[in-house]
Amino acid sequence: MSIRGLKKKQPKTFKVRIITVDAEMEFSCEMKWKGKDLFDLVCRALGLRETWFFGLQYTIKGMCTWLKMDKKVLDQEIPKEDPISFHFLAKFYPEKVEEELLQEITQHLFFLQVKKQILDEEIYCSPEATVLLASYAVQAKYGDYDPNFHEPGFLAHDELLPKRVLRQYQLTAEMWEEKITAWYAEHRGIARDEAEMNYLKIAQDLEMYGVNYFPIAQNKNHTDLLLGVDAKGIHIYSINNRFSPNKSFEWSSIRNISCSEKELTIKPLDKKAEVFKFFSSQLKVNKLIFQLCIGNHDLFMRRRKVDSIEIQQMKAQAREEKARKKMENQRLAREKQLREEAERAKEELERRLFQLEDEARQANEALLRSQEAAELLAEKAQIAEEEAKLLAQNAAEAEQERQRLELTALKSKEEKRLMEQKMREAELIAVKLVKESDRRAKEAEHLKQDLHEAREAERKAKQKLLDITRLNYPHMAKYPQYSPADSRDANFDKGSLKLDLKDIDLKRLSFEIERERLDYLEKSRKFEDRLKELKSEIHALKLEEKQAGLYS
Repeated sequence: MSIRGLKKKQPKTFKVRIITVDAEMEFSCEMKWKGKDLFDLVCRALGLRETWFFGLQYTIKGMCTWLKMDKKVLDQEIPKEDPISFHFLAKFYPEKVEEELLQEITQHLFFLQVKKQILDEEIYCSPEATVLLASYAVQAKYGDYDPNFHEPGFLAHDELLPKRVLRQYQLTAEMWEEKITAWYAEHRGIARDEAEMNYLKIAQDLEMYGVNYFPIAQNKNHTDLLLGVDAKGIHIYSINNRFSPNKSFEWSSIRNISCSEKELTIKPLDKKAEVFKFFSSQLKVNKLIFQLCIGNHDLFMRRRKVDSIEIQQMKAQAREEKARKKMENQRLAREKQLREEAERAKEELERRLFQLEDEARQANEALLRSQEAAELLAEKAQIAEEEAKLLAQNAAEAEQERQRLELTALKSKEEKRLMEQKMREAELIAVKLVKESDRRAKEAEHLKQDLHEAREAERKAKQKLLDITRLNYPHMAKYPQYSPADSRDANFDKGSLKLDLKDIDLKRLSFEIERERLDYLEKSRKFEDRLKELKSEIHALKLEEKQAGLYS
């Protein structure tokens, strides 16, 4: 057979993108495949055996629709795109998650979907419950809380709380993280699947869990009610209240559900009870409600029957898997405990070793310090000995200096006494000189007075002689050849002699006065020189006394 013939026999395919809550996959599908063929392929790829909870959902003209299993994929009203996108989601919800969800993959897919519905506010949850659910989600993702590893801010990039809760309370991200971490720390030792199961067990008690809501009307003109379909039955809600139904029809109390165009009829099991009829806006919505009612009713009846062989095998495998995981978890817990104890023992030994090393180091340091102290003391002793010798030498020198200073002091005292005596003598001489000077000054004054009187007497005598001459010889003015001097020389020899003698005495007296004055000046100069010498000696003695005081 040629290669061309083989190529012609290969079936035509189209591409499909399957989007789960946390991943995307692409498959090549044959043109003739039905919805069940594609669904089974996805379930095999995921390793999912509890297929009755799930379906493939797509959106067409703004309405979410489920892919029909018994019709060809391409014959259904699906989006015209390449690849064709389908969402693999839970279509039906269990009544009790712990009993019905057997596989871990089933449980994980439900956990992711319910968590997304709570965060998207499709399921209402109180703020307190959201914090607790967030703590289980963190435990499933990060494992046991470790304060050394999970530092503040490790949840900054995780979406854990609905925006409605964040808006309702004016708390910072750090405060929310602290609240979640407080619960998270208490979940220590819980495995991932157990944490996810605890999350679902809390979520299944929420009023809006697993409910599909549709707008309906009791007549053809008004849409004033909501119809909810879940695992327990059909519920009628007011348009503004999705928590408390006005009326409920449990699956066990419903005898028949019929659908004709936009009208849906619910007939209770009690024939006397009123038949409930309602209308939807579109025929597709009516058919979707009818499909969900059939599927949930089948599951409701299936739960109350004896399990099939497949379910029994799955439950047995689930129990074995749980027992195995439990033993594995116990073994891991023991190993973890032993490892922690070994780490604590190691830390204790390391701490003790470090302590011993520190003590040894301190002992060595103390020994070194003692050796250094001994060396220092020896050096100080040597220095002290040298200082003692030096002090003894200094003491001897000081004693010699003291004796010298004593001698100097005695000598200085003697010199001082002599100087004081010389000063007293100089003072006496000075007093004598002053007295002599005063006496000489008085004598000079008397001599000056006598000289003045003599000159006055001479002047008067000359005047008198002149007057006598003028009276006795008036004609001598006419005869100039006769001078009064000649006549005076001739007639008054006795008076002239007296005057000459008196002039000689005056000159002699003046000479003596001048000589005595020169003698006085000479003696004064000598006395001043002597005083200067005395002052110099006194100043030198004072300096020696100061130096002697410093030495002592």
